Amino acid sequence: MPSHLPGLYGLDEKLCRIHPFGNGLINNTWKISCGDEEYILQRINQKVFKQPFLICDNIRQLSAYFKKNYPEYLFVSPMLSLSGSDFIIENKTDYYRMFPFIKGSCTFDIVTNPSLAFEAAKQFGRFTRLLSAFDSSQLHITLPDFHNLSLRYQQFESAVKLGEPERIARSAETIETLIENKSIVETFEKIKASPNFKLRVTHHDTKISNVLFSSDNGIGLCVIDLDTVMPGYFISDVGDMLRTYLSPVSEEEKDFNRIEIREEYFRAIVQGYLGEMQSELSDEEKRHFVYAGKFMIYMQAIRFLTDYLNNDIYYGSKYEGHNFIRANNQIVLLNRLVEKEEKLIQMLDPFLNASA
Repeated sequence: MPSHLPGLYGLDEKLCRIHPFGNGLINNTWKISCGDEEYILQRINQKVFKQPFLICDNIRQLSAYFKKNYPEYLFVSPMLSLSGSDFIIENKTDYYRMFPFIKGSCTFDIVTNPSLAFEAAKQFGRFTRLLSAFDSSQLHITLPDFHNLSLRYQQFESAVKLGEPERIARSAETIETLIENKSIVETFEKIKASPNFKLRVTHHDTKISNVLFSSDNGIGLCVIDLDTVMPGYFISDVGDMLRTYLSPVSEEEKDFNRIEIREEYFRAIVQGYLGEMQSELSDEEKRHFVYAGKFMIYMQAIRFLTDYLNNDIYYGSKYEGHNFIRANNQIVLLNRLVEKEEKLIQMLDPFLNASA
């Protein structure tokens, strides 16, 4: 990180201490301590986000909307530099932005109890609900086709035909399992055509680390990391929570016996998200709450296997067969979810056909 950047925000560079911050996989992030004040500085990853200025414009629009309509909502906007810009361009290509560090806040990397799941789901639901009157079509698409399952399936089919022959042969059973579950893609196609499913302002990356919590009592404060905020279906946000909160282990786990669906965490997500979004979602959308988990888990399994068949060109690989293991991990998670589907659907009953 260029050491002169704090000075461009009016900070005394001699008093600033800078060190890497967080475990984000996309953007580079640093924490800056300058006297009694602290800040977060990020460099937007242009290999992922090809047009960073679109992100900046989206955040400007959302910030203006919240200031006008919900000034009490904690919306963490980028700070303005001395030149009056909310981002700085270095070397003509590197986009940086600085945020105030919210005192008394913290983040978590792992969902360790149902209350965290509840608070996170509540915050993501509140974010979308408060933006219900905002025209989502005004937002730029920062990651085209990010959650387009139809396209992901087409890419999978192409990899099965044109990928590395030895890896295709090794993956025969996994490939067959994914093809057998193609009905998940067909349901997604119906959702896109249904008038009962609405495009809303959707976060698209609802992992637990994208929520700020109070350090004192663990109450959720707001959502952060808004680079992926775009028009989308609720299944993206709910699905990502179900995929990453329900099991005690992540997609990196090699011991598939440790993968499970924790019902109390599902109940917490339902209560947190629908506690905010009850009046916004149609009954048909609510009936697809569990499907949202299948949607995201299946899509991630497809993406991991597609990358494996294509010689790990997207996610990379830390060891031989890494993406193959990830894909099968997600298939096991999908199977665990399907096994409990009827029981989980029953937890939705209080929110169906009920007045807000």
